[in-house]
Amino acid sequence: MASRPAEAAVLIAGAYAVDLVLTDLRGPVRAGAEVWADGLDMVPGGAFTLAMGLHRLGRRAVWAADFGTDLFSRAVLAAARQEGMEEAGFRHHPRPVRNVTVALSDAKDRAMIAHEDPVAARPPAELIDAFRPSVVMLPFLQYGPDTTDALKTAARHGTRVFMDCQDHPGHIGMDDVRETLGRVDVFAPNESEALRVTGAATVEEALALLCELVPTVVIKRGPAGAVAAANGHRAVQGSPAVPVVDTTGAGDCFNVGFVHRWIDGSPLEDCLAAGVACGAAAVTGPGSGNALGVSELPAWLTRLPH
Repeated sequence: MASRPAEAAVLIAGAYAVDLVLTDLRGPVRAGAEVWADGLDMVPGGAFTLAMGLHRLGRRAVWAADFGTDLFSRAVLAAARQEGMEEAGFRHHPRPVRNVTVALSDAKDRAMIAHEDPVAARPPAELIDAFRPSVVMLPFLQYGPDTTDALKTAARHGTRVFMDCQDHPGHIGMDDVRETLGRVDVFAPNESEALRVTGAATVEEALALLCELVPTVVIKRGPAGAVAAANGHRAVQGSPAVPVVDTTGAGDCFNVGFVHRWIDGSPLEDCLAAGVACGAAAVTGPGSGNALGVSELPAWLTRLPH
């Protein structure tokens, strides 16, 4: 196994987004109709949320991201620099690299429309070789030769892998998906994603099916909290009742809280509690703007139902 730097980082491999968040909708969103929103915010999102959230919790995060000459790239770069985030993984291109998501959000859910300028990302295996992280966070379900190479490289360096789903296509009936999930350490879909990926009828069935492939499975359940299982041990954590402004970025903030505790080898219950606390705090503001800092997390943990 290759050695890693003394201050090994969490590596986040994923694109930025700018979230244009429209809240307080005056009616339902439907084709052919105009609906007014009383709230509007423009906030950095995408993998920015993971890197920023970990940074606020005092973790060293290396974010591999691409930026261009467009105003959206400039806005996210400015936000990253204001947060004091590390820039070792940034690449700059002499053309626009726009990544924009319009989120139409109410207290129950959101509709999203996204645009992303194509750019060839650095292969994850190359990034793991370069930065030797202790943990790599993959923001969505990915599979195929490049992903397999990355996971083999992670295993060679002793790097643990946390993978979200983000509603990307794929299911456990596919050989490539099963191979990928068999190589990650944590898989963390939300409830609807878990049901789709497994074809299960219930969360409990989905959890059982995924646990046949992945050492640790986490299923995020929004206002119902989260459930997880690892090595035959099951844990459940409810969520506190909070005023919901926008659910955009809440799942990513949950991931940040979970990984923050998981890095240290904390019990599954503590990892879930930190995840739910960070996710609950996130929905009280637009986008990821209310991501918790390290000094704020303890107070939010006391608000969790037991």
